[in-house]
Amino acid sequence: MSGKLNNPIWVMSSAYEKLSLDELVTTSKEVGAQGIDLCVFRKDGTREDHTATHLDYENFSPDSARVLIEKFNQAGLGLSLGAFENMIGGDPAERIKNQNHLLRLIRIAHLLGGDANDVRVGTFVGYNHKLGNEIDGFQKNLDEYKRVFEPIVNYAESLGVTIVYENCPMEGWRSSRYSSTYNNLPAVLAARKLMYALIPSKAHGEIYDPSHDIWQNTNPVEVIENMDITRLKRIHVKTTRNLKTTARVEWGGMYAMQHVDESLASLAGVTIPKHDWDRHHYEAMLPGFGGTDHMDWNDFVAVLHRRGFNGPFEIENEAKNSKDTGNIHATNQGFANCIRFLSPLLWDLDSDKGYAFKSTKELVFPSLKDVPEVTIDQL
Repeated sequence: MSGKLNNPIWVMSSAYEKLSLDELVTTSKEVGAQGIDLCVFRKDGTREDHTATHLDYENFSPDSARVLIEKFNQAGLGLSLGAFENMIGGDPAERIKNQNHLLRLIRIAHLLGGDANDVRVGTFVGYNHKLGNEIDGFQKNLDEYKRVFEPIVNYAESLGVTIVYENCPMEGWRSSRYSSTYNNLPAVLAARKLMYALIPSKAHGEIYDPSHDIWQNTNPVEVIENMDITRLKRIHVKTTRNLKTTARVEWGGMYAMQHVDESLASLAGVTIPKHDWDRHHYEAMLPGFGGTDHMDWNDFVAVLHRRGFNGPFEIENEAKNSKDTGNIHATNQGFANCIRFLSPLLWDLDSDKGYAFKSTKELVFPSLKDVPEVTIDQL
């Protein structure tokens, strides 16, 4: 035995938005996963990409929790919850709905055992560009983050639940006619350190996705070296291939490609964005599926193991050659091949099975009374 950590590999359910929960469980087992990060987006939300809703969040009860725990234990799978929206900016009415939905998911996670069952709640923070355009705009966003999230984190802590932020900048969340592509506060390590200083509670932490740092010319290994490792609860498995385009030469790799008048761009022979996400000259990939990328997974996993990370690696399939094909078979192949790619890095060698995950800890049925839903104005 090599003594590797026994990290489980999970599926993020956003890639399977058309599957029912039962179909999702079956498919996750078939591709070789040990758990599912269940996306539970608002059914009336405004996001149009990479969303799914795999729980009936409006009628979730302790009995619902028991049924769900039984289903996942029978399948030998772990689980978490997540919905990734703008909590501090954007349309004010939508913002409140997003905050209330996060509170709803915290309650559901509590009924599912919360931290005791490693059921975390994933979220974005978002960004308030009205404040951001003012002088000291980043500090004002930090202040707004504290105002909004301090009562939410305290509520989560009271229920034994940890919130986890993903570091995606959401660079295409607004029109490419805006100059800035910084649309989610925890997109860089400095921001996350500042957030934890503002709210010291241990009831919030992070999901780290290295693919977002690759196109920002930041080494994910160094990010892991410099973070508070106790805050890290999940790794998103996704990677990036930086494109060798004329646009990268023209606009550089530091700032976003900008939208200008099309006739002027044509006259000058300058590339402009084809769509809102076409700003930073990269392509999302899955490791081990369809070619090489710009990520050293050996070094990345090694530093995680050295620093003691033993949580799930969650595959977030947004790859152009897998999920984005719209072909369910290509989507499944992407997940299965990614798991094969990761297995020698994460699991020990078994004489009968090859590289194999040892076991999944069963979810415990919590002895809890129901708690009522709360809304942000009540906190």
